Amino acid sequence: MRHGLDFIIDPDWSPEQALAVFELVDDLRDRIWSHYERVLQQKLHDDRVPRLCLDSTEPPF
Repeated sequence: MRHGLDFIIDPDWSPEQALAVFELVDDLRDRIWSHYERVLQQKLHDDRVPRLCLDSTEPPF
């Protein structure tokens, strides 16, 4: 499965431009996290922890 979006990054960016974009994205990430922290933690947990479908009629071994 693939995550994220394809972006074309201009190969002619200066290091200063690249850093400015990096800092912008980092600040945006921090703002989103501070607003949605609890629901994001739950979503990340749900996505990473496998769900076990246990048949209650079968022995657990």
